[in-house]
Amino acid sequence: MSTDIVGQLPRLAASTYLNTAPLIWSFLKGSQRDAVELITDTAPARCAEMLANGEVDAALVPIIESLRIADVEMIPDVCVGSRSAVRSVVLVTRKNNLKKIQRVALDNSSRTSVALVKIIFREFLKFEPEWLTSPPDLKTMLMNADAALIIGDPAMKIPRNQFLVFDLATMWHDYTGFGFVFAMWMNRKETAIAAHLIDFAAARDEGLANLEDIGATYETQLGLSREEIRDYLTRNIAFTMDEEMRKGMELFFELAQEHSL
Repeated sequence: MSTDIVGQLPRLAASTYLNTAPLIWSFLKGSQRDAVELITDTAPARCAEMLANGEVDAALVPIIESLRIADVEMIPDVCVGSRSAVRSVVLVTRKNNLKKIQRVALDNSSRTSVALVKIIFREFLKFEPEWLTSPPDLKTMLMNADAALIIGDPAMKIPRNQFLVFDLATMWHDYTGFGFVFAMWMNRKETAIAAHLIDFAAARDEGLANLEDIGATYETQLGLSREEIRDYLTRNIAFTMDEEMRKGMELFFELAQEHSL
């Protein structure tokens, strides 16, 4: 890979969803901004493709990719997860009963959440609707389906007074008792040396210490107040894995394999 070139900075890829902001702030604005080359403005699914294709040394990718990408390593403890309600990974519908849903449009920028919603229907609701893949445009998705899976910032903008919105992390917790991990930094084993030069935990901690700056950056584009942004990043999203989240991740992997996902 290109990281064999002496002096080249490690290359990272991550989306710029609000829920990744504390993990990448240090690389964009903080103490590690000159330590890496960070590629942003790309969806989580694209980050996974870049890692799989060897275009980057490490990437913040959906955890399902640890079962799909050959020779991948998860960088421990730093994550994007939730202990209960996540708010930004949701199933949106006008149906008053999930059992009435016949067709679900799936956000094509997602991978872990697609596997999760299929597990929820198959394993917990005990039926399976028809699946469609779609760009994350809620109006178009609900023209073609009874429900839509939306992730990231678009999910934060959904008017809760106009739709029924089911939080997937809440549903997972209700059925399993565990938290859920959506994404982690990962590297290919062949790029381990470059990835291990980066202090991802210190980057996370620096980002969490700068939530005011993150709020100022995102409040206009999301239409949320700085208080709402802080609340989301401190109450809904967990950036450090605890034991209940680890158990949830292990169960998710087991069910994903059982359901051939």
